Amino acid sequence: MLLTKHRKNQTSKPVGNRFLISITVVGSAGPIRFVVNESEMVDNVIDTSLKSYAREGRLPVLGSNVNDFLLYCPVLGTEALKPWEMIGSFGVRNFMLCKKPKAHNVVVEDDGKPVSVGMTRKSSGSWKAWFNKSLNLKVSSH
Repeated sequence: MLLTKHRKNQTSKPVGNRFLISITVVGSAGPIRFVVNESEMVDNVIDTSLKSYAREGRLPVLGSNVNDFLLYCPVLGTEALKPWEMIGSFGVRNFMLCKKPKAHNVVVEDDGKPVSVGMTRKSSGSWKAWFNKSLNLKVSSH
């Protein structure tokens, strides 16, 4: 009986291009980095980010519901990425993970139409303001 060795480069299923991404969680100390396949969907990347964040014991505690979060790419604009888009289709490797804002209270006016009172936020500003502020920081020379 002969024993055969399997080589690592002989895989049964084709693997697409893989690359390292960096996801900054708003309010956390540093980015989360992990390798993804370019055909990975955005919602799967959010799920992996939340699991890695929890596994590392980071603060603040975020939770695990993928539907409560949005993934942004600050380079591409201010629109959140769609959950069904492929992460490799953007050509970037740095992303930002934010919690979705929740509607505060719904008030019914005299005419019977519901009106949202406002949005609740735990932080003092949006991720866009934080990002712009971090770009404007100047390091003084000694």
